[in-house]
Amino acid sequence: MREISMERVEQIRQDIYGTITSLTMTHEQKLTAMCNHADSLMEVLDLPEGLDELLNVPLEKKCICDLNEGHAPMRPRYIVPDYSKLMQDGCEFLKLDPPKDLQEALNALLIFYKHVPSVTNYPVFIGNLDQLIDPFLEGVDDETAFKAIRLFMMHIDRTIVDSFCHADIGPKPTRAGLLIMKAEAELEDATPNLTMRYDPEITGDEFALAGVDCALHSAKPSFANHKMFSSELGENYAIASCYNGLLIGGGSYTLCRLILNHIADRAESIEQFKNETLPYVLDIMARYMDARIKFMVEESNFFEYNFLVKEGFISKDRFSAMYGLVGLAECVNTLFEKEGKEGRFGHNEEANQLGVEIMDIIEAFNNAHENPYCLGTGKRFLLHAQVGLAEDICTSPGTRIPIGEEPEELIDHLRVLEKFHKYFPSGTGDIFPIDITVHNNPEYVLDIVKGSFKEGIRYLSFYRGDSDVIRVTGYLVKRSEMEKLDRGEAVLQNTTGLGLGSAKQGKILERKVR
Repeated sequence: MREISMERVEQIRQDIYGTITSLTMTHEQKLTAMCNHADSLMEVLDLPEGLDELLNVPLEKKCICDLNEGHAPMRPRYIVPDYSKLMQDGCEFLKLDPPKDLQEALNALLIFYKHVPSVTNYPVFIGNLDQLIDPFLEGVDDETAFKAIRLFMMHIDRTIVDSFCHADIGPKPTRAGLLIMKAEAELEDATPNLTMRYDPEITGDEFALAGVDCALHSAKPSFANHKMFSSELGENYAIASCYNGLLIGGGSYTLCRLILNHIADRAESIEQFKNETLPYVLDIMARYMDARIKFMVEESNFFEYNFLVKEGFISKDRFSAMYGLVGLAECVNTLFEKEGKEGRFGHNEEANQLGVEIMDIIEAFNNAHENPYCLGTGKRFLLHAQVGLAEDICTSPGTRIPIGEEPEELIDHLRVLEKFHKYFPSGTGDIFPIDITVHNNPEYVLDIVKGSFKEGIRYLSFYRGDSDVIRVTGYLVKRSEMEKLDRGEAVLQNTTGLGLGSAKQGKILERKVR
């Protein structure tokens, strides 16, 4: 174990005092923050040489970000249990028998959720909900079923106070799915996040249009290209956390991200960036992730003691890790400026093509790098277009076109997206606020989804331009809750603070309304 500097210790003490005396954090939020402070005192990883100058530097120079996972990872970042096993077999550790009716099924799930860890200390995946619930609706009238499901969804929002919590429905239409969407449209809550796994050959227009209507009320569900995800990850996959494609029964050990625009700042030319600067950072981040994963698997003992492993809800052979990135647009624009070239990402074909070339380099590196513990994905990491942080300044999430620079025509915007969604089996997505008049024509949104998915776009999100619930990047917050927090009042959801930061730094409230 490496010694930590006294300067760092003093900073952590100040952070702890700030947490204890905070007027805007709930007790639950303070406990989570205190755990993170304690973890910051540990220095146990065998880190690659050169990491410090890329990671532990001021924000404007940081090229690698560890997304606050801590220095002694004691559990995987994202855990995706097989909840169908709970429905079939119950859980010995939690003393739960297999549920026999709707009330027992919902109760079992709510109990189980309290014991699923993640980087947020809350579950980031709560199941393919409609598939889990639908078998228990037989013989239950609509009024009774709706009341039970509505209360269930409300309970999740009030107790899992982090909107990185995610549920899935589809691709097959279900009665439970319709009731879930009806409840979410009424509640307009930020948690859980929700995705419809959509396949036009399976899902059908009625179910999909119910999803559009729900999204225009509550900013969810988003739409995932089921054919695309299942061709890469198999049928037994989930969309978890923001929009992360992961294997059910596994998850992701870790997620680190490249800050591409800051990497571009270190290069003198496009050729130097492609041939020297970027490959150097790619290698260091991969070896840093290797060190994190090795400690987690070999030393943390999570896979030896946790009941999720012992009872078969998760297995090491279903895990991978996520090799993330942000700031492609700003990276391209910076490199163009260094070369004296005109044109910007999203508007100039040469600039867009440079973005493709950069992604090809990253993909080729990732395909060549092996990690012995990423057994779920052939010992390879999964590329991920990371959604961004509240601290990001002039750094767009993933490969998105910067807010305020969106192409005038939606079709032109979509044509840029289709160049990049193919690279990211573990998630990417784009967000479109929709004019309120679309309520009179929900087929318009569904047509966008159908046409986009045919062209290889992976994931799309919509919300009404004047909605209280909005999608920040990959998670949801309420405008009204951000306003409360900005006034210095405590709010229930942890993610509201992230949303407020993104509103101030990332201009999320200024997206072009379609």
